[in-house]
Amino acid sequence: MSISRRNLFAASAGLAAAAALPVSRNAGAAVPPAHTEIPGVIRRKVGKIEVTALLDGYMEMPAALFSAPYEEAARLARAQFQAPTPRLSPVNAFLINLGDRLVLIDTGAADLFGATLGKLPRALAAAGVRPDQIDAIVLSHMHPDHVGGAIDEHGKPVFANAELIVSEADLVYWHDDAALSQAPTAFKPFFASARAVAKAYANRRTTFSGETELLGALRSVPLPGHTPGHTGFTVSSEGATLLIWADVVHHATFQFAHPEWGPAFDVDSALAGSSRKRAFDQAVHDGLMVTGMHLPFPGFGHVAEESDSYRFVAAEWPYDL
Repeated sequence: MSISRRNLFAASAGLAAAAALPVSRNAGAAVPPAHTEIPGVIRRKVGKIEVTALLDGYMEMPAALFSAPYEEAARLARAQFQAPTPRLSPVNAFLINLGDRLVLIDTGAADLFGATLGKLPRALAAAGVRPDQIDAIVLSHMHPDHVGGAIDEHGKPVFANAELIVSEADLVYWHDDAALSQAPTAFKPFFASARAVAKAYANRRTTFSGETELLGALRSVPLPGHTPGHTGFTVSSEGATLLIWADVVHHATFQFAHPEWGPAFDVDSALAGSSRKRAFDQAVHDGLMVTGMHLPFPGFGHVAEESDSYRFVAAEWPYDL
């Protein structure tokens, strides 16, 4: 007797129903719906180094923000079993335990972009880390969703003992009054938030340029364009390397298929596109594990090359912890 998949499912359902015990119609769930999310915390080892992904929340980035043709954007969304709009983009940060120092890469948005963000403090607490235990904050760049969590509502440092490490190019750009005057109105507040953070940490601030060793196993990887000093970072230990490429990708659904699609708030869209392509090619060529601030949480995975595009392959669960 042949059994089709449909018949098999039907038969299984029938057996389950026959085996089920009688249940009172008035019975309710033993545990009511929680209505709240648990903190986003995922740890992974890179050699001997522990890297913890922390979810700050999410923001909306519709296809129009990328000047993406609607039909193509909708096709890509449907292929990923997603609605065409709105498009949601997570905001991640990363805690690096180097053994002798505890480093936070980016700080989330705090309250600068609404109630769906600002969850980093809760994630840090869930990871068992207090703000005063952070030795260094390393910024990928100074956009509000990356620096907002570094200061409180009074402009004071949240991380009382942390050194602030930021690229010289980004620090200069966000303090350039000519750049401020030329910026679109919607982006002028970005300068205020960057300057407020730089001021709060003025007495313990370090800058870097180009590709350099920052803190032992942590090195900078220049990826300019999104901002002048936009930077990724590699973490290397015992032959393993993780590339934290920051904002190379804002939408995995769109930009692996179309690396030329960049968000409207790129300072130099052509340069940002070149940096994105270079990061993709390096990840493919070297077989690097990557993660980023806007990849689907926790963001760890690899890049595969297609005939005329790329594809993100999420990493398996880290069983070795």
